[in-house]
Amino acid sequence: MTDLSYTITRVLPEEYDELLDLWEASVRATHHFLKEENILFFKQTIYEHNYFEMVELNCIRNEGGKILGFSGAIDDSLEMLFLHPDAIGKGIGKALLNHAVNTQKISKVDVNEQNNQALQFYLHHGFKVISRSELDGTGKPFPILHLELS
Repeated sequence: MTDLSYTITRVLPEEYDELLDLWEASVRATHHFLKEENILFFKQTIYEHNYFEMVELNCIRNEGGKILGFSGAIDDSLEMLFLHPDAIGKGIGKALLNHAVNTQKISKVDVNEQNNQALQFYLHHGFKVISRSELDGTGKPFPILHLELS
């Protein structure tokens, strides 16, 4: 399937719980460096700080309306891109990224250094590492790579 076959829509506030569940499933499938307490900490942080309200959210749904993947952007920065584990490798991430670049004009993204799959995805799509932070945004020791579209 090409990314042209996917319809990208906005996420409604009443779907935030579904997004959080998808986020957790995605993180458990891709962020193997995180311990259980880290996942629960980040999930609680997303919920308590209303992170989904801070970004422009878009998603791709299956035929039944279930969200398969979503992205969130602020200004020129992609703040989140998460896929349901069953949707990885099907062009959904590419479609969401292309939409963010072409429609939302994003040119920056941060990636956990230990998440090599995500890093390779962004490098493959034209991003370059421009800097590195030893700690993540919450001060935890998960190095972050800062990428820009070249």
